[in-house]
Amino acid sequence: MNLPNKITVSRIFLIPVFMIVMYMGTSWGTFQLGEVELPVAHFVGALIFILASTTDFVDGYYARKLNLVTNLGKFLDPLADKLLVSAALIILVELGYAPSWIVIVIISREFAVTGLRLVLAGEGEVVAANVLGKIKTWTQIIAISALLLHNLPFEWMDIPFATIALWVALFFTLWSGWDYFYKNRHVLLNSK
Repeated sequence: MNLPNKITVSRIFLIPVFMIVMYMGTSWGTFQLGEVELPVAHFVGALIFILASTTDFVDGYYARKLNLVTNLGKFLDPLADKLLVSAALIILVELGYAPSWIVIVIISREFAVTGLRLVLAGEGEVVAANVLGKIKTWTQIIAISALLLHNLPFEWMDIPFATIALWVALFFTLWSGWDYFYKNRHVLLNSK
């Protein structure tokens, strides 16, 4: 396994760490930042989530720079993103910080695209994430980070940045899903 794939696998291994912190850290207390009271577990969870998310950029950078792009990496990288984002969104719904219907739409899109990727793989095609998919992932990461941090520092300015970011993420999720299915419609239309 090459370096970029090891970095991607590390992102997958950070998911249970993130989840444990979010669930088990409830006894860690809170701290006050201005008028915002932030649970320590949410702050630590946000840091772990952001660290895990940045490995998405790092693994891609090294894969291209060192010419180590592999089919395994093309498969694992978007899978790691989907697992990380899905875990965080489900936790945010449970905590009451994200509307369940938006999370259902986002996760449904991820399942649908993963299913299409499996069909394409059966046809011998491995499709790497495109620019629109990367924008979708980063808007989701920004929204989740803002929600985990309870909208800091925008809460002080009375700007609902986290909510706006979640809506932007939803928009790019739907757009990139449509784009992915449209560009690969030949597989679905030509199936027997």
